[in-house]
Amino acid sequence: MRLRNIPGARETLAENDFVLQDPAQYKGSFHTLFGNSNPIHIEIGMGKGRFITELARLHPDINYLGMEKYSSVLIRALDKIKENPPSNLYFLRMDAEDIAEIFAPNEVDRIYLNFSDPWPKDRHAKRRLTSSQFLERYDKILTADGQVIFKTDNRPLFDFSLEEIEKSGWILDSKTYDLHHSEYMEGNVMTEYEEKFSAQGNPIHQMTAHRIK
Repeated sequence: MRLRNIPGARETLAENDFVLQDPAQYKGSFHTLFGNSNPIHIEIGMGKGRFITELARLHPDINYLGMEKYSSVLIRALDKIKENPPSNLYFLRMDAEDIAEIFAPNEVDRIYLNFSDPWPKDRHAKRRLTSSQFLERYDKILTADGQVIFKTDNRPLFDFSLEEIEKSGWILDSKTYDLHHSEYMEGNVMTEYEEKFSAQGNPIHQMTAHRIK
């Protein structure tokens, strides 16, 4: 994919103040990075950053961390904050598998998963960001009332995710198979994919769940 092979992307990220070069050093103390004790929300697989950047601008009383493993995708997010960077937003270039090595228990208040890779083959199910394996990782870092909010247009992935939530003993707070025509649409911030897929007539599915306290 072309977005994953932009020449000089890694070097650009290494020189940018809004990309954490060693996020593990903040484990258990991310509030010192932001200089306040506001809630911490993270987006895993943030892509070009439209969603989390808009959230950061709308909610200055919340600290945001965007996680993306591809340098040439993350660099597009930096373009969105170049002129007016929010003080409550930083980026991490990393794989979500290592998330429990970066955040301490009870450090994260909310996790956003938007249009994640469906990994359609059964043998790759554990790589899906809503798999029981990943829910176990989230369980380690979320606060007692922390939430996971998941959006997708992929119905098989959504159904799989609902099954994993139940299997893992999490509590389903809400679900909808057509977000844009539901009560949950108020305050919704769209991603690039969401805008594209909804314009094509694809219904957007969303669920919210919290871990066992």
